[in-house]
Amino acid sequence: MSSNYICFSVIPSLCYCYFFSAKIPKGIPRLISLLPIFYLFTILPLYFSSAFLTAITTFSITWLAIFKLVLFAFDQGPLIINAPNPKIISLPVFISIAALPLRTTFTPNQNRKNPMNSAVQLVIFAVLMEIILHHKSEIHPKLVLIFYCVMIFLMIDILIALSSLIIKHFLCLDIEFESPSNEPYFSTSLQDFWGRRWNLTVTHTLRFTVYNPVRLVLLHVIGRKWAQHSASLATFLVSGLMHELVFYYVNNGVRPSGEIMNFFVLHGLCLMVEIEVKKVLKDTWRLPGLVSGPLTVGFVAVTAFGLFFPPIIRNGVDESILEEIGFCFDFLKDKMLQFVIFDKICNFGY
Repeated sequence: MSSNYICFSVIPSLCYCYFFSAKIPKGIPRLISLLPIFYLFTILPLYFSSAFLTAITTFSITWLAIFKLVLFAFDQGPLIINAPNPKIISLPVFISIAALPLRTTFTPNQNRKNPMNSAVQLVIFAVLMEIILHHKSEIHPKLVLIFYCVMIFLMIDILIALSSLIIKHFLCLDIEFESPSNEPYFSTSLQDFWGRRWNLTVTHTLRFTVYNPVRLVLLHVIGRKWAQHSASLATFLVSGLMHELVFYYVNNGVRPSGEIMNFFVLHGLCLMVEIEVKKVLKDTWRLPGLVSGPLTVGFVAVTAFGLFFPPIIRNGVDESILEEIGFCFDFLKDKMLQFVIFDKICNFGY
């Protein structure tokens, strides 16, 4: 089975969801009708030989698309317009939102990023990638990890910006998209980082698929306080498991070490402690942002150095992905140069 066949199989699958599953009553019956699609989306990454494409497919299709379709089964989430009477969105929008890591808004987005920001991010990413690919041996390992942190942030923003560009300018769909992140380097607490700033597409999806259901189920069993903490910890646990799944596929089935999941569980526990400390102190004492900001970002970075990145670096996945991205950059540069030369020839003498 070729990669092209796999890519195009996603569209018929989502058409099945739109035309068949949508007609089935919401809830368990519709969820059952979606099980074949869940199976297909789960095995898709196995047919890619590219580490980068495997990572993107697992993240966008195996993770986010399945979670969005679970919400769709219950008339919830981004694939449904929550009007007085919930209704499904149009087919092109349905396919775009389901297949791509996007978060839409049906109101004008006043905080939309300037397109120039994406261009600047692309330049910064290209510079860092060039340094890592050709001068990694000359750089201190800790500095390399710092570069990786920055590059992950930039890559998420760039991929979502490109997805938005394709939909709005090539498919001509008039949709407003939320920014994928909200300047996470300005975070003043773990609650601020994970809840309001970092990778908001995943945060939003996990809130509706994990946090809200777990909190509602436990609310009358263990009380509001512990229901919220349990739901928060469950959300981090699921996020950790899905990240482990991504790297399981990228590592060609190498058994996960559990370090990545431990990273998210650790942050879930620390977030619980942080919330309780805030409740105890209330407004009597608070660290200034100039102190809490570096402490928060520093804690995220240091724990990522010790738990998140080692399994990626250990198997050489980082180098494989960067080499593939570097090849894509070189290919695009060659095509752009050919286009410029062709344009000059066509316009010669005019």
